[in-house]
Amino acid sequence: MAMAHTGSACGHDHHNHGVAGDALAAELDAAEARCAAADQRLTAPRRRVLELLLGAGQPVKAYDLISTFGGEGPPAKPPTVYRALDFLEKQGFAHRIESLNAYVACRKEADGHAAAFLICDCCGATREIEPKASAEIIAAGAAAGYALTAVTIEAHGLCADCRN
Repeated sequence: MAMAHTGSACGHDHHNHGVAGDALAAELDAAEARCAAADQRLTAPRRRVLELLLGAGQPVKAYDLISTFGGEGPPAKPPTVYRALDFLEKQGFAHRIESLNAYVACRKEADGHAAAFLICDCCGATREIEPKASAEIIAAGAAAGYALTAVTIEAHGLCADCRN
């Protein structure tokens, strides 16, 4: 599956930061349990999209998800994947990286947390972080009378591997 790389090719080997095997099965089972606890359903299409996001370990564009959704079979119809992504975002299982127009799995268990990302402009590696600024933005919004529905911070640069 093609990742949402943003810059030129890097001169170092990239490794997959995704989840596989027993760890992937455990993540999917945990997502199923969280959905059940919230009286929601992790349907087969939603589960498949989450599986693809977790396995990628990096931001993935929606059309890459569409083309790989069916494996060796036909690709999914775009509305199927977009509906699954919408559900996964609302339930806290995925984030949209606005600057890349791509999606990444959220492996944090806290619902409704502010998302903050470090994004490598060379290799596309993305790391979710929890800076104090996120809490400060939420507090400032509340103080100003806003009921914030989403907070996403994106910081672009070069990861340690690409700088070396």
